[in-house]
Amino acid sequence: MANFNEHGLRHLLVNEVHARPFEQLEPPVLVSHVAMLSGEGSARAGLAHMTALCERMDVAPPDPGTNHFSGDFGLFRCKWESHAEFASYSFFVTGGGEDPFVDTAIAAVPGDWLDRLPGELLVASHLAYEPADGQDRDRQALNNLFSAESLAGSRVAGGHAEVWADFRLHGDGFSRILVRDMGLRARQAGRLVQRMLEIETYRILALLSLPLAREAGPEVADAAGTLAAITERMPDIKGLEDEHAALGELTGLAARLERLASRNTYRFSASAAYYELVEKRVAAMREERIEGLQTIGEFLDRRMSPAMRTCQTMAVRQDRLAERVARTTSLLRTRVDLAMEAQNRDLLRSMDRRAKLQLRLQETVEGLSVAAISYYLVGLVGYAAKGADAAGLPVPVELVTGLSIPVVVLIVWSALQRVRRRLARDDDASAP
Repeated sequence: MANFNEHGLRHLLVNEVHARPFEQLEPPVLVSHVAMLSGEGSARAGLAHMTALCERMDVAPPDPGTNHFSGDFGLFRCKWESHAEFASYSFFVTGGGEDPFVDTAIAAVPGDWLDRLPGELLVASHLAYEPADGQDRDRQALNNLFSAESLAGSRVAGGHAEVWADFRLHGDGFSRILVRDMGLRARQAGRLVQRMLEIETYRILALLSLPLAREAGPEVADAAGTLAAITERMPDIKGLEDEHAALGELTGLAARLERLASRNTYRFSASAAYYELVEKRVAAMREERIEGLQTIGEFLDRRMSPAMRTCQTMAVRQDRLAERVARTTSLLRTRVDLAMEAQNRDLLRSMDRRAKLQLRLQETVEGLSVAAISYYLVGLVGYAAKGADAAGLPVPVELVTGLSIPVVVLIVWSALQRVRRRLARDDDASAP
């Protein structure tokens, strides 16, 4: 065999599709299922709690770092699974009776250990898996076990089983599911039971966003009203100060919507994903109608779809409102930018006028400077001529002084021009 350079995650990825295997069930079996909402990153606490139960009952504990475990504890079997934000515990006990929801599987589990389950109880359900040759339950018997007005049932798995559920909490705080075997193999039964428990779990998790959607409704409506008021005022806004004030209102509104989105977006997305899982689990059961009963898919579609549409509508409304706020803010910011550009243009024009005035003043000052410097230099030439005349040299003082005037003026003017050109070159060299 070739000596491949194997990826470090290869075995983990291959084994992932074989993780969390279904239980193999032979009727009669009682199942109690609970799901604890424990938040993300809580797998370690659930693992520690399962390890404590294994040590207490002398059962091989789960491997460190694992997120699922199935073990036989003698009086019961336990299946633990840790998910992103919840952990589920399913307890299996062989047996059943005329009323399969009186003696339950969870009664065999140590009570003090159950009391310390990490997280908050979100889902609790009893499921009874009974053989076809057991209790022959007519409609009245089913009504005694379930709530008649919400009872749903169907034949599933190609007619090899029947399931009933009412999706209500009964006096013990648990919902109820009844599965009748009509030719299932052990692995098929485990898959069917798992699907029914997942439907019960995921439907509750999907509905977690409904209270948030109802709470967000008035806040989104208020934000929409505020945005509409600002938008209506925009054509009448005059002046940069008013535009800045409106921009401040929009910024505050955007912050409100961002806080709302950070609180709700994850929950809305998670609910959509959980609802999709519910629909897939229902489809996988391949339901066939039992005359006179609504199917489980029909019940969930009629009862859950409006709630999910409410959540979806609120999520879309929230996102679109945030987009409208962003567009309005962009429009107002464009107005502010245009006003600022107009102000800057006027300022530059004013600065240009001032620069021209300063240039003219500078030219005037330069003319006066040439005259003043020339005056002093001509005076020096006159003093020099007088000194020479006093020394006995034949120097015509007035003539020399008069002739020096144009020469001195030309020299001074040339010197000032040279200085100006040098300063201009220095400015050009220092410009970016």
